[in-house]
Amino acid sequence: MINLSTDIHKLHLKNPVMTASGTFGYGEEFADFFDVARLGGIMVKGTTGERRQGNDYPRMAETPAGMLNAVGLQNVGVANFCKEVYPRIQHLDTNIIVNVSGSSIEEYCSVAEQVNELERIPAIELNISCPNVKKGGMGFGTKPDMAAQVVEAVRKVYGKTLIVKLTPNVTDITEIARAVEAAGADSVSLINTLLGMAIDVERQRPCLSTVTGGLSGPCVKPVAVRCVWQVAHAVKIPVIGLGGISTAADALEFLMAGAKAVEVGTANFIDPAVTMKIVDGLEDYCQRHGIQDINEIIGII
Repeated sequence: MINLSTDIHKLHLKNPVMTASGTFGYGEEFADFFDVARLGGIMVKGTTGERRQGNDYPRMAETPAGMLNAVGLQNVGVANFCKEVYPRIQHLDTNIIVNVSGSSIEEYCSVAEQVNELERIPAIELNISCPNVKKGGMGFGTKPDMAAQVVEAVRKVYGKTLIVKLTPNVTDITEIARAVEAAGADSVSLINTLLGMAIDVERQRPCLSTVTGGLSGPCVKPVAVRCVWQVAHAVKIPVIGLGGISTAADALEFLMAGAKAVEVGTANFIDPAVTMKIVDGLEDYCQRHGIQDINEIIGII
């Protein structure tokens, strides 16, 4: 038997494959395609203090080897999540992790405090790296002192596993990683999207209503792998890798670079069952290479 399980702080994952927030809804949308319980975990849609409608359309655009999005954290709000969504998904036999976003430190804390009361939610992913909102988001994640302030404040009101999602839109991502580690983060996930832009030359206007948006997909993977490798050598807490993963080979790059687990994002839009193919591919790789435990290859680069 090959062991694919891994641990992120107090979270035990049956395998290192999770889904990225904003690409997997609340998990129930994918139940017709495969058994979601087979995943190591799911990051549900970004959740804020109040309901958000998101940005104006158009807010998604295809790019070579990727996509731009400026959805703007459209969600039902934390109160509705707790009352309506949570009861529908709490039965899922996997780690359900809520991506927490906000426009102020107070909003981050309020959302985290309410999610802390949900028994079947063992962790949150603190999103201080979203480039698609006018207030908060990436503004908190580009400076070490601001990132630390948010994490320190949330740490005081949240008692479970605290994952902090980092932005690549900085000069030195290891500075931010060390700052949130010192402030109380139990893990970091990276990377969030790269800030990008596309122009419709025929219509002579930006492709997105917000002009700029977050770039994701295969085109960002080399940047993401580099960031994971750097951060894994800079902090002692577990690293979760994401950015352009669509195959088992992609996931293996992140694991070898030092990630304890990975998140699959944009690829879910192309193939709803891609995560299961990646899990099966990891097992096949271990069999072919005589590896009994996936942890043997984590951080070997």
